[in-house]
This record gives sequence, structure tokens and C-alpha cells, in this order.
Amino acid sequence: MKKNLTLIALIATALFASCGSSETKETAAAAVQEKPKVKVEKVTTEAVAQLEEYTTTVEAEVKNNIIPNAPLRIGKILVEVGDFVKKGDKLVELDASSLDQLKLQYENQLTNFKRIEELYKIGGTSKSDYDNMKTQLDVTKKNLDNRLENTILVSPIDGVVSARNYDNGDMYGGQPILVVEQITPVKMKINVSESRYAQTKKNLDVELTFNTYGDEKFKGEIDIVYPTINAMTHTFPVEIKLDNENKKVRPGMFGKVVVNYGTKEHVVVPDIAVVKQTGSGDYYVYTYENGKVSHRKVELGRRLGNRYEVVSGIENGATVVTAGQIGLTDGIEVEVIK
Repeated sequence: MKKNLTLIALIATALFASCGSSETKETAAAAVQEKPKVKVEKVTTEAVAQLEEYTTTVEAEVKNNIIPNAPLRIGKILVEVGDFVKKGDKLVELDASSLDQLKLQYENQLTNFKRIEELYKIGGTSKSDYDNMKTQLDVTKKNLDNRLENTILVSPIDGVVSARNYDNGDMYGGQPILVVEQITPVKMKINVSESRYAQTKKNLDVELTFNTYGDEKFKGEIDIVYPTINAMTHTFPVEIKLDNENKKVRPGMFGKVVVNYGTKEHVVVPDIAVVKQTGSGDYYVYTYENGKVSHRKVELGRRLGNRYEVVSGIENGATVVTAGQIGLTDGIEVEVIK
């Protein structure tokens, strides 16, 4: 009896082991045969605006330092910071006491010169004395004219007073008494890649925004294209002009410049099709063809809402994977689902 029971147990164990082995193999086979499921979408080309964005800081069109031509005492400053002035407006009156002394010196020399001149005509003095006196008179007259011109300092431009460095009664000491800046128009400089040199032209329209004014847009134009390329950065300077008739934009403001270089036909893909490679700045897209996927490195252009412009890497009409990219490898077979 014991022998029969032992035999039955051995047979049962063998059958159980056989069934377990069979199920494991079937499960493994099913796992091998199951393909990753993906969603795909066909892509096409579109005319995409070629926009380049740059950061910039506003500068005055002209900046004038108001200084005298001699270290004189400041009599009265007639304007304050923030005042708008016109060309020729009086800005500063300098102390006139030294001017009075110079006037008296000139008048005395003029009297003496006339006396020497009469003597010279009748031979009462030498030509060298005459010439010496005339030279002294000419020098004093020049100094007087110069002092007269600089006793009142006027604005050389239409602009706004942006700095004042002295008070009434101060002795001029080297710094500008005032600074006047022209802000209609204003200018900005940007550095453009040399690849855009042939397309960057004077009078090309640009769009401007400034942090101060949020999304409000201003229209400017390229005013100067510098003729040489920086060999280190491979960029060239470009100067932008903004008319600024309303005087809203001021020197020192931070802004952005968008230059439109026309349109190009480029492939556009959904943003969910783009995969960023971890640890690098490279971007990839999986394309689908004949049941398999290919890992394609792409160069992205502009973001267009929920899509990306692709400058290079995939061609018009390609089918790209838009879902299920996790775990995919180059050349793997996949199952497309809707």
C-alpha cells in the first residue's frame, strides 16, 4: 500500500512540474511577442516665419555733456533733472566777475593800441612794437569772445536733462554740470549671427517690447548694419532706431527685439512628439515606417503653440510617434493604436 501511495505522489509531482514549466514558457513567449503600443501622426511642411529674438538696452540717440571751457564758478543752473529743453535754451549762467575784468583789460589794450597805431603811422614807434601790441589785443579779444560765449551755456540739442552734478555757487571741477540726452529717437544695439548677414538690411522693420510696458509692442527699424564680423563671436553689431515720438521709451530700459527674416517651408511636428535627451541639449523624434520606429535627431526652430518647427532631421510626409515613446529603441517593432 505504501508503495502505491509513493508512486501516486511521484506521478502527481511530475505532472505538476510539467504543467508549471509549460505555463512559464507560454508566459515568456507571450512577453517576447508583445510589441510596444504607440500612437503616430503624419507631418507636413508649413511656411514658418523666420523670427530672431534679441535682448537689448535703450540708449539716447545723442548724449551731450554741458561743461564750460574754463574752471569758473557756477552762478545759476536754470533747469532741473527731467526737464525737456529745446536747442538753444539757456541752461547755466556762469559767474561773470572774471568776464568784467577781461572786458576792462580789453578796453585798456584797445586804447593803447590806437595810440601806438597813430604813432606808427607817423614813424613815432617801431613796427615790432606795433605788431606786439596788436598780437596782445587779438589774444585778449579772442579770450573775451570765448568767455562771452561760455558765460551762458545753452543746450545744443532738443532733449531731456538726465543729470545735474553741481549746485548754484559751486566751482566747476571737471564733471559735466548737466547732461542732456536726445530721446526722440532712441537707439538700441544687438549682435546678430553672421549667418544672417546677407539678410540684414537697413530700414528692415523690427518689433520691440519692453519690460516696463509688458506685452505692448513698438515698431522700429534697422538703422545701421556694421560692416565687419567679430572673429571671436561670429556676430556683427546692428543698431535699431525707434522714433519714440510719445517719449514713452527711456534710456536704460531693458527690451527685446524681434527681427522677421521672412518665411521658410519647414516640417512642423506636435510638441508631444519631441523627446529631449537627458543630460544634453539634443532633441529626438521617433519616426514610424513598415512596423518599426527610427530614432531621429532633430534641430528645432520656433515653438508654434503646441507644435515645433523642425529645421532639419525629418522630411515632409514622415510619420512620427506622438505617444508611447518610453522604452522605445531604434529599430524596434511596434504596434500602432488609435
